Amino acid sequence: MKKKTAAALLGGAAIGAGLGILFAPKKGSETRADLKAKLDDLVKKAKEIDMDDVKEYVVQKSEEIEAALKDLDKEKVLEIAKKKAKAIQQSAKDLVEYVKDKGEPMLTDAANAVREKAIDATKAVLAKLEKN
Repeated sequence: MKKKTAAALLGGAAIGAGLGILFAPKKGSETRADLKAKLDDLVKKAKEIDMDDVKEYVVQKSEEIEAALKDLDKEKVLEIAKKKAKAIQQSAKDLVEYVKDKGEPMLTDAANAVREKAIDATKAVLAKLEKN
């Protein structure tokens, strides 16, 4: 097997394993632990191979996946989404208050409609994230 083919095969296997574990129905901490163990196992096996470029590629990609996992933690994503949802809702509320203060009834109705849709949209996104 050519070195590039072996590197691509091992890299694809690492990415496939990582995605499979990420989308499994487990808690985030369990999923990350499983993936870390799989990555460690892959790195260990890759280091036993004689082809230096394959080893280097697999180790590099495994480290990249592991680093990305820290940012893709479900709980962290949900926490960020909740903060963003509150900020969106606050911005919509500020908009309503601003147009009310300016005494523009047509704008007040439209701003209220925007605020209600913002609340609905953020609740829907958070519910979907919490469900998954």
